[in-house]
Amino acid sequence: MKVLVLGGDGFCGWPTSLHLSDHGHDVTIVDNLSRRKIDVELEVESLTPIRPIHERVRVWKELTGNEIGFVQLDLAEEYDRLEALLLETRPDAIVHFGEQRAAPYSMRNATTKRYTVDNNVRATHNVLVAVMATGLDIALVHLGTMGVYGYGWSGSAPIPEGYLTVKVPTPDGDIDREILHPANPGSVYHMTKTLDQLLFAFYAANDQLRITDLHQGIVWGTQTPQTALDERLINRFDYDGDYGTVLNRFLMQAAIGHPLTVHGTGGQTRAFIHIRDTVRCVEIALENPPERGEKPQVFNQVTEVHRILELAELISKLTGVEVALLPNPRREAVENELNVNRDKFLALGLNPTKLSGGLLEEAREIAMRYKDRADTTKIIARSVWRRGMATSPDLMKS
Repeated sequence: MKVLVLGGDGFCGWPTSLHLSDHGHDVTIVDNLSRRKIDVELEVESLTPIRPIHERVRVWKELTGNEIGFVQLDLAEEYDRLEALLLETRPDAIVHFGEQRAAPYSMRNATTKRYTVDNNVRATHNVLVAVMATGLDIALVHLGTMGVYGYGWSGSAPIPEGYLTVKVPTPDGDIDREILHPANPGSVYHMTKTLDQLLFAFYAANDQLRITDLHQGIVWGTQTPQTALDERLINRFDYDGDYGTVLNRFLMQAAIGHPLTVHGTGGQTRAFIHIRDTVRCVEIALENPPERGEKPQVFNQVTEVHRILELAELISKLTGVEVALLPNPRREAVENELNVNRDKFLALGLNPTKLSGGLLEEAREIAMRYKDRADTTKIIARSVWRRGMATSPDLMKS
């Protein structure tokens, strides 16, 4: 299968590109390298050393004989080049990771809020228009987020995979209708993903585009078998307050003896998935696209759920590093339940990677190996959801 991976230089895109290439697919990465530029803006780097993209793809070819193409292109700004690229490469499928992915970064200030909306919404719409305009029969797989559903407002009722059956009262009695699960985004980033859903619904209905939306949980871990082949292929390990995902942050903090930073009570329950399952889920979605004329199919890309405080206590018990409760910079419930339907991937053959001591130790070893690269001034989350919110003055000095 010929596949374009949009955002293929990023935390999920890079290991997905290698996984697909390793499994015999013809892969081209399309990326504007914005994540590297944001590192410069925030003055913080991945804990793991990330080599230039051209070196990455060269090393991959040297080690495996498989060639991955690379095109530097801004999806939001360079529509004409995008359309021309589709006509030139004529891909069978597109994997769309090409969006700004961090909720805290999207809430940092007015500039990052505007950038997140401008980049994410325009990029997604340009991709849809380009597929429509070329007339190519391309299956689109998009990385969404569990955050489109919100957390806790439905109580203990299981969150379905994308769609909800509702009863609509009429003079002749109730009728059943299937609708997109009501959106309840908690950040500007999550809001852009809910807008993506509406764009997908429109273009699937109006232009018969074939679209799969993956509502993914929080990704943890760093390495896949492919990224572990050579240090020059290593994946990102973000630990800062804007881009560091929570379990990876805990592991890195434990590696340097920094208190494990839990925001609020830690009663938030979240969905998780290991990076190894992320790449496998994308492959499964590519192999099982919807038919033309069908509504977008939605998979909940989740393998397990955990309370944040319980994860912190688990890492604390393993490492001896204390847990610190900080004021919560987010506007969210103090605690929530989370019951998620995730049957589709299981039915299609996913063997979930669950949280285990071995994988925790693997990620911890990465954190230990590169701990000297950590900038402790970047650990605390400083992006706040509304004015007047504060973070801990003591840990702000760490």
